[in-house]
Amino acid sequence: MSQSKKKHVPLMAALLVSAACLLAACSSDTSSASSGNEGTEPVVVRLAINGGTNLFTIIREKGWLTERFKEHHAIVEWSEFQSGPPLLESLAAKRVDLSLLGDGAALQGQSAGLPFVNVGLISSGSNLNSILVPADSAIQQVEELRGKKIALAKGTTSHVYLLKKLANHGLTEQDVEIVNLQFSDALPAFSTGSVDAWVSIDPFTTQLTQESKARIVAGKDETILAPVALIARTDFAKEHPELVTEFLKVYKEAIQWQNTHLDEVAQLFAADKKIPVEILKQVLSNQNAELTPITEDVIATQQASAEILQTSGFLKKPIEYKEYVDNSYLERLNP
Repeated sequence: MSQSKKKHVPLMAALLVSAACLLAACSSDTSSASSGNEGTEPVVVRLAINGGTNLFTIIREKGWLTERFKEHHAIVEWSEFQSGPPLLESLAAKRVDLSLLGDGAALQGQSAGLPFVNVGLISSGSNLNSILVPADSAIQQVEELRGKKIALAKGTTSHVYLLKKLANHGLTEQDVEIVNLQFSDALPAFSTGSVDAWVSIDPFTTQLTQESKARIVAGKDETILAPVALIARTDFAKEHPELVTEFLKVYKEAIQWQNTHLDEVAQLFAADKKIPVEILKQVLSNQNAELTPITEDVIATQQASAEILQTSGFLKKPIEYKEYVDNSYLERLNP
């Protein structure tokens, strides 16, 4: 072979290698494009459990949402809060996409300008709150709470309930001494007599009354609604409406499963909350879980609550609750 031909051999080899690499790259890009979501980062959906004994815990433990979101190339990230106000802080930081909120926290968040919408009613809250006093307390009537120390978590549904209850009996927030405590801190304060009363929710109310450690002060003589709704961060809902709808679908299925598996659900919560199974079964029976559109009646109830909170000075800015309602995601389940 001549010297000139020898010089062309390495060059031709290099060209062949380059051509092979280009073909391989093209093949890889084609494969990636044809594989749909493969190679792209999954959507992270941040769900927050908001205290108590609710279906979010069951959905997490059963992994139902994780499986369903896989079909949409999405993964679930869970967090947990004792009540709505601390959850709002994470919502403001875009660390919560889907959750549930009682009336107090929802109205507080909307008044503060937080971007979220209410996408479905899960409880009218007719039996949600109660004013508890120790079983041996001399307090018999709401009027006798004047000047007493009352534990509650400010900004929660329990706060709204107390304001409404006091107003119905000729009292205001200034007539009592509110001790701002989250539920886990309010329980020992109530049990040791550090406060005179506690505006409580289940499972605490059922447990303490059934164990004869507390009784309800005028808890059932008048119906005070405290709507609880599922919420979605506004930008998340706009960008991923299919994930909001899928979440609502799983939630609805979880309601049906809970209603037919009370024993199993009670066992699940008993281990987590350290509460007897029989008491938890009663709690679950009282919940009357549902998932329905947010009606005009509910909107009127929430608007009245917002005005009460604004009058008390807790809300700094007036709101129109109806502007934060979007039933469209739920309506997609029943076209």
